[in-house]
Amino acid sequence: MKTEYDFIRYLAAKKSVDDRALNKDVWRVFAEMMPANPDILEVGAGIGTMVERLAAWGALKRGRYTAVDHNPLTIQTARQRRQTLPDAIHLTLTAADAFDFLAQTEQTWDVLIAHAFLDLVDIPSALPQLFSRLQPGGLFYFSLNFDGATILQPEIDPELDGLIERLYHQTMDERVVDGRSSGDSHSGRHLFGHIRQAGGQILAAGSSDWVVFAGANGYPADEVYFLHFIIHTIEQALSNHPALAQARFADWIARRYAQIEAGELVYIAHQIDFLGVTTKNQR
Repeated sequence: MKTEYDFIRYLAAKKSVDDRALNKDVWRVFAEMMPANPDILEVGAGIGTMVERLAAWGALKRGRYTAVDHNPLTIQTARQRRQTLPDAIHLTLTAADAFDFLAQTEQTWDVLIAHAFLDLVDIPSALPQLFSRLQPGGLFYFSLNFDGATILQPEIDPELDGLIERLYHQTMDERVVDGRSSGDSHSGRHLFGHIRQAGGQILAAGSSDWVVFAGANGYPADEVYFLHFIIHTIEQALSNHPALAQARFADWIARRYAQIEAGELVYIAHQIDFLGVTTKNQR
C-alpha cells in the first residue's frame, strides 16, 4: 500500500483508461463535425491528454487550442508534453480557474471541450457560462461524466461494499468548493436536462465506462497506479466517516489494495459522453 500519491502521475496513468472508455460512436460524430481550422477551448484540461488524443486520433490536424486548468502543476506538465503535437496546432496553456478565465475575456470559440470536468462543478450554473463563450451553433464535447455506479469486484462483503459505494457517492453530492456546490454523482443522466435547459442540442450521447482489469500480463500501462489512486481517493473521502466502523473500513481498504497487487481487482465506473451544439446565444 502506498502512502503518498502524485496527482500528475495519476492523470498520466488515467490516459490509457480514458482511451478505452471514450464512447467511439460519439467520438466519430465529433471528429466528423470538427471544423477544418477551429478555435477550441478546453476547460479542466489537466496535463493536456485530450489535445494529444485529438491529434493522435486524427480528429484535429490544425487550429488554435486554448487549454485552461486551475492547477499550475498540470499546466507545467502540459507544457513539457506539448512537443508531441503537430506544428499546425497552436496550443495556449493557461493556469486559471475556468470560470474566472471566462469572466475576464470576450473571446468566443468554435468548439468547447470539458473532459472529466462537469461532474466536479455545479452544472446548472456552469453550463450557461460555458455556452456564453461558444459561437452560435458552436460544438461542445462533454466526456466522462460520472453517473452513479462505482463497481469493485470481487466482492468482499456485499453489505459493506454497498454502504461504501453509497457513502462515497454522497461525498460527491455534498462537495463544496469555495462556498459553491461542486459535484453530482449522477451528473451523466442529469446532463440530458441541464444541456437542454442551458440552450444546447444533444447530437450524440453514449456510455464511456472505465473498465480496468488485469489480463494475462497484468494490468496495462500504468494502471496499477491508477487503481491505487482510486482506492486511496475512496479512503480519503470516507476516513472517519461516522457511518463506517473505521477498523472494518481500514481492513476493506487493505484488502482492495491487496487485490490490485494480486491482479484480482476489477474496477468499473459508469460515465456518459455528450456531443452537441448550442441552439441559442446566452450572452
